[in-house]
Amino acid sequence: MRRLRRLAAATPAGRERFVDLLRGLAILMVVLGHWTIATIGYDAAGRPTGRSALPDLPWAYPLTWVAQVMPVFFLVGGYANAASLAARRARGGDATGWLLDRSARLLRPTTALLLTLAGGAALATSLDAPPTLVRTVVWFATIPLWFLAAYLLVVPLTPAMTALHRRFGPAVPVVLVALVAAGDLGRALGPAELALPNYLLGWLAVHQLGIAWHDARAGPTRRGRLPLSRRAGALLLAGGLGATVLLTTVGPYPVAMLNVPGERLDNAAPPSVALLTLATAQLGLILLVRDPAERWLRRTRPWLAVIAVNAVVLTVFLWHLTAVILLVGALDAVGLLPTPPGGSAAWFAWRLPWVLLLAVVLAALVAVFGRIEAGGGPGRAEPGRTAAGPRRGRARWRAALTAAAFAAVVYALVLNARTPRADPEPLGLPVPALVAYVAGAGTLRLLRTGWGNQG
Repeated sequence: MRRLRRLAAATPAGRERFVDLLRGLAILMVVLGHWTIATIGYDAAGRPTGRSALPDLPWAYPLTWVAQVMPVFFLVGGYANAASLAARRARGGDATGWLLDRSARLLRPTTALLLTLAGGAALATSLDAPPTLVRTVVWFATIPLWFLAAYLLVVPLTPAMTALHRRFGPAVPVVLVALVAAGDLGRALGPAELALPNYLLGWLAVHQLGIAWHDARAGPTRRGRLPLSRRAGALLLAGGLGATVLLTTVGPYPVAMLNVPGERLDNAAPPSVALLTLATAQLGLILLVRDPAERWLRRTRPWLAVIAVNAVVLTVFLWHLTAVILLVGALDAVGLLPTPPGGSAAWFAWRLPWVLLLAVVLAALVAVFGRIEAGGGPGRAEPGRTAAGPRRGRARWRAALTAAAFAAVVYALVLNARTPRADPEPLGLPVPALVAYVAGAGTLRLLRTGWGNQG
């Protein structure tokens, strides 16, 4: 509590506290959504398995418009990335140093998850657990990493996207939305793979709105900047909702904004135009409640709670499905695992105790692993601008190595996500993915210590 109070006292007066609140709320809603919608059963071999209950609840599809909050995370990510990059440059640092510090917060808890899972998988394999079962368990635990792969693609582009925003303003997200629409058309008329670029373009468009939000707040109003008034919020909310309704009724897009197994067109994987119009409505709602929320967050207790959640928010997200695995395994071991059909009265009655039990398990995991995220500080302070000659050459080499390390990490996470859940993997993770991740994350850690600055 003393540490939290110190952090609260050190909060800069100009900080947009609402951004921190939105980040925490978005992640907590994702966790609760995954837990609530889960249906647990047994497979043909008598082993516990899980799936989404959404196919059993078609009446709940409109509710996914509220539950789909990943756009909010990318929106506040764009704001936070633009703000921290501007602060780094104001201190004389460069984009590479900023990116290295950003990687520390993202990869420390991720590395803890992956190494723990790989170690547990190796132990299970040594005890004669079937490699296909080991892979299935690890695959389920690493489902949250699809989001991190997308985010790690977007973050390194922040310097370039900030420059594009300053030059072209709102034209940048408009072009990105048009490209997403082209991808949607491609998967509607041809193979679904034609929309794969939307994994980057869609989230980049939402992230760009966050950059525009920061730019509009950081300086005096000028033509082309995002308006932040309540009137603008109302227009964005109404326009975004109206467009989403049209696209999901008259248009070809499904109503559900979360994955529904069996649907050919998925609004979230990859992001569709319908998801982007919903994101526009969410931005409008954010602008409507922004001022009263900021006033509320000036109070000590709410701000302390926001700081506490954000200190471990990525740990909560990364481990919340591992909590499901541990609880299901424990209940199955003692013969007390309920398996009501999705959408049944028993299934609904089990929702509250199910979520409460999972919260206890996740709290224990956060108590163990949360300090990795909350306790580590950024890397060594960024040296001053590199002027001419050899120092400039080293800076370019360091930037290239940073980009390559990020690419290795993203490759590892994507490879893991695309490797089938039933593949026999003794370490739970594909070995090439694990090697690429360790190499990329290890290189970034070395660079943060100043290794890339040595002569």
